[in-house]
Amino acid sequence: MSISRRAKGWLLAACIIVAGVAVITPAWIIQPFRPQTDRGVQFALTLRRFSPLLTMVILAVMAVLASRLWRGARWWSRALMVVALLVTTLFAWLARQNHFEWMFNPLPNPAYVRAPEATFVDDADLVLAVERGGEAAAYPIRQLGYHHVVHDTVGRVPIVVTY
Repeated sequence: MSISRRAKGWLLAACIIVAGVAVITPAWIIQPFRPQTDRGVQFALTLRRFSPLLTMVILAVMAVLASRLWRGARWWSRALMVVALLVTTLFAWLARQNHFEWMFNPLPNPAYVRAPEATFVDDADLVLAVERGGEAAAYPIRQLGYHHVVHDTVGRVPIVVTY
């Protein structure tokens, strides 16, 4: 059974959509500071686990389809096939990246200041506070929300503060 050229074209388009959904959905569901459900997070993590393999299979299917359509295609159809393959290659690459690291990267030059000098902390800001051996430190949640981990020493005790 032979598939028509039009059906192959629609299959190419469907492949791009499936690859995009497989990569974009986990990033959309798992967003910082947004309510999430257990089922939604579980679905996103499962999709994220399988998206590298899925996008490679889709890319292979698209390469086969494009090679079969190439010979009889007009210049604009060939251009669309190249764009489709490039977009799907991008999705295959993105499926192997940890975009959460892009959002939650460490502070490039962390610095500590005494409380009176902390002009970047408003009176209404929430902080995580630690007191050990007569020493105290406070970590603004607004900053921890994007950087998640602080390695510090308070009262000569090494600590890890996370949020």
